[in-house]
Amino acid sequence: MDPLHLRSAGISVLLAFDSGEAEMVHWGADLGETLPDLRILRSPVPHSAHDRPVVAGILPQASSGWLGRPALRGHRPDAAGREVAVPGFAFSPALSVTSAETTARGRGARIVQGDAEAGLEVTTELVLHEGGLLEISHELTNCGSGDYQLDELGVVVPVPGDAAELLDLTGRWCRENHPQRQQIVQGTWVRSGRHGRTGHDSSLLVAAGTAGFSNRSGRVWAVHFGWSGDHEQYLDSLADGRRVLGAAELLGSGEIVLRPGESYRTPILYAAYSGSGLDGVTDAFYRWFRARPQHVTASARPGYRSRPVVLNTWEAVYFDHRLEPLLELADAAAELGVERFVLDDGWFRGRRDDHAGLGDWYVDETVWPEGLTPLIEAVTSRGMEFGLWVEPEMVNLDSDVARAHPEWIARPSAASPKDGGRLPLEWRHQHVLDLANTEAWQYIYERLDTLLRENDIAYLKWDQNRDLAEQGHGGRPSVHEQTIAAYRLFDALKSAHPGVEIESCSSGGARVDLGILQRTDRVWASDCNDALERQTIQRWTEAVLPPELVGAHVGPTHSHTTGRVHDISFRAITALFGHFGMEWDIRQATPAERGTLSRAIALYKQHRGLLHSGVRVNADLAEPNLAVHGVVADDGGEGLFSAVALGTLTAETPGRVGIPGLDPERTYRVEVALPTPDDGDWNTTFIQTSPPAWLAEGATASGRFLAEVGLPLPILRPEHALLLHAKAT
Repeated sequence: MDPLHLRSAGISVLLAFDSGEAEMVHWGADLGETLPDLRILRSPVPHSAHDRPVVAGILPQASSGWLGRPALRGHRPDAAGREVAVPGFAFSPALSVTSAETTARGRGARIVQGDAEAGLEVTTELVLHEGGLLEISHELTNCGSGDYQLDELGVVVPVPGDAAELLDLTGRWCRENHPQRQQIVQGTWVRSGRHGRTGHDSSLLVAAGTAGFSNRSGRVWAVHFGWSGDHEQYLDSLADGRRVLGAAELLGSGEIVLRPGESYRTPILYAAYSGSGLDGVTDAFYRWFRARPQHVTASARPGYRSRPVVLNTWEAVYFDHRLEPLLELADAAAELGVERFVLDDGWFRGRRDDHAGLGDWYVDETVWPEGLTPLIEAVTSRGMEFGLWVEPEMVNLDSDVARAHPEWIARPSAASPKDGGRLPLEWRHQHVLDLANTEAWQYIYERLDTLLRENDIAYLKWDQNRDLAEQGHGGRPSVHEQTIAAYRLFDALKSAHPGVEIESCSSGGARVDLGILQRTDRVWASDCNDALERQTIQRWTEAVLPPELVGAHVGPTHSHTTGRVHDISFRAITALFGHFGMEWDIRQATPAERGTLSRAIALYKQHRGLLHSGVRVNADLAEPNLAVHGVVADDGGEGLFSAVALGTLTAETPGRVGIPGLDPERTYRVEVALPTPDDGDWNTTFIQTSPPAWLAEGATASGRFLAEVGLPLPILRPEHALLLHAKAT
C-alpha cells in the first residue's frame, strides 16, 4: 500500500503502511513533493529485544512490540461458547490496515484497521487544515458477536528525539492556565483530569520542543484534546528512544460497553507543529478557529457583527436585583458606549443567595413582578443587547425541582435518597442535574427554550460551578453520558435560537476546550478580574484561543478575589486584548476613571477588527517581570502592542525592547495609545525623571529596526502597562 502524504501551510504528515499497520513516520516541517523509498526508515533490531523492528503505529499496540502505553485497552466480558463468563478475552488486539484513502481534497486521510479474531475495527480520520492544524480521531466498532468493554482508546502523535523539553499548563480557581516546564526524561508523564469537566488545572496545551524553545524560536510539537469531561494527557518516552504525545477520555469502570455493531468515537486531538516557537503553534490554532463557518468573526457568517463591548452586573450588584439600581447601571453603561448588558445570577425563583433556586428556571415574581421585560426594554431602548446568566446543569436541594424530582439528581447509587441512596458531597451548595435522564434533559431544554422565546435575549452566560465528583446514572459512572448530553443541549438550543450567543463559564475557566467551543461563542477565562493575574491567564489561554473568544473585563479598582488595587489604565489595557467588557459598578467610577475608560472603549471599537483577526505575537525577553505582546494585522499594515511591568525590574531601566512581528521592509509610526497625558494616571504609570525621547511625539522606523534594535521603554511602575499603536506609513 502506497504511503499517504498530507501537506499544508508548510507542514507534512507522512503515513506509511509497509509494516501492515498505519504509521505516522513524520509530522513536522514540509518534506516537499519528492519522497524516497520509505524502506530506508526501517529501524535496527537491538540485542535482547523483539526479533523484528518494533512498530509505533497510529494505534500503538503490544502485538507490534510497543512496550509503552497501548492506544486501545479493553476486553470482552466472556468468550462466545463458554458456559461460565470469564472476563479478559480480546485483551490484546493485533490491528492491521484493511484500507486507506485520502479525503478532504488530498489534505485528509481515512484509515481502517481491524482484527477479525478480536472482532474489532478502528477507523482513523485525519485532516491537515489549510492553516497547518492537524485533527485526528478514532472510531472503534465492535464487529464481534458479544459485548466489548472499552477501557481506553487514545489518540497519539509522534515526537522526535530532539524534543528535549515539555511545557504544559495548570492552575486553580482564579489562577487558570499558568505554565510549567520540565525536561523530557524516560518514562510516561501523565496529567489526569477527574473533574467531570475540563478542570481549572487542565492543560489547555501540551507542547514538546527543542531545548530552550520560546515564544518565537525553536521547533515545537503541541497538542490539545477537545473534550469537556474526564481525560488524560500524556507523553510516553520509551527506552528505545521513541516518544508520543497523546490523550484519551478517562473512562469509569464499565462506563463504555459496546454491544455488537455499536461504536465509540474518541474526542478530537488537535496537533500543531511550529518551526518558529510557540507563536507558530498559536497561529495554526487561530487560523483553524477563524476558518470555521460558525466563528463569531467569520465575515461570511450571516448576521456577522463585531464583538460587542460588554457590561456584566455580577461585581456591580451581586444578588441585589432591584430594578432602579439596574436601570442606573444601564444608563451609565449606555453613556460609556456599552453594547451588551448582562444580568448575572439572582433573577430566578428563590435565588437570594447561592444556597437555593438552581433548577427553578422561572423569573422570580417577588423580585420581578412584571418579569424581566422592564429591564430588557430599558436596555434595548438604550441601544444595547440584553444577556442573561444561567446554570442549567446544576441544582440546589433547596429548589422546587429537587423536591419534586430527587431522582433527577446525579449520584453514585442506583437508589434514590428516599431508598437510602447517598448523594455526592455538596459543592457550593449544589448538585449535578442528571442530563442522562431524558426527563431531566427535556425539562431543562423546555425551560431555556421558553425563556429565550418569551424574552428578547441575545446572549446566555452559561455557568457550571462544580466538579462532577461521583457522577452516576443508574448506579454506573456517567461522566461520558453527561458530557454528551450537555453537548446535545447546547446544540439543540443553538439550532432553535441561532441568533443567541452563548458563553462557556465554569466557575471561571474550568470548561475551556475545543469540545465546548464547537458549541459556544466565547469562554470566561477566569473569575479573577485582577489585571495582574489576568496578564498570565490571558496570555496562556490565548496560546490556543483567539482573543475574540476570551472574555476579558475591567474589574473594580479593588479586586474582590485578590485584594489588589490597580489603576484604570492597567485594567483597561489588560482587558483590551480579549473580548472587552466591564464587571464593575461603573456608577462609582471617578470622573478621571470614566475618562480613561471612555478612551479605552473607543480604542477597542477602533481596533477590534485588528485585535480579532490579526496575528498574535509575544516577545522573547530576558527580564522575567517585563512582557511585550501584541497583535499584528495579516497584511502587516498595523499592530497594537502592550508593554507590561509584572513586577519590579532587575535593571534601573528596561532598556531597548524589540517590537516583534511587523513587516521588516515597511516603515511604521509608533505612538502611545494609552495612557495619554490627559489621563489622570499618566504620571503615576512611570517612575522616571524624564521619559524616553520618543514617548511624547512618537517614533518612525522600519519594522526591521523596531524588531532588531527596538525602542527604549519608559520606566514603568510595577503592575502598570503601556499601549502602543504601530501604523505603516
